[in-house]
Amino acid sequence: MKRAIFLTAALFCGCITMGTPFDVGKVPGIQVGKTTEKELRLAFGEPYRTGVEDGDDTETWLDYKYSLLGEQKTRDLYVKFNADGTVKSYSFNSSLPEDQARLKK
Repeated sequence: MKRAIFLTAALFCGCITMGTPFDVGKVPGIQVGKTTEKELRLAFGEPYRTGVEDGDDTETWLDYKYSLLGEQKTRDLYVKFNADGTVKSYSFNSSLPEDQARLKK
């Protein structure tokens, strides 16, 4: 009985983490048409996943922390590349208010 209660409590207090923390302060330094894939990997580390969108290479960095009893903290950086390996476009999203305030400066 005690074991079942412990396992149930552990399940509900659990936390799920995906990706790796990355330096949000470097996001404003990304320049479309100039910043390269190599520079992004030096700045943010290896991407969580890579892919293709409309024929263009893409990379995504994730830093997600989910808690069943707490708040969810999510950050992601999605980058689409030109054929020459420079940034074609990018998108940064975060659920943390401090990130939004930092990027609006």
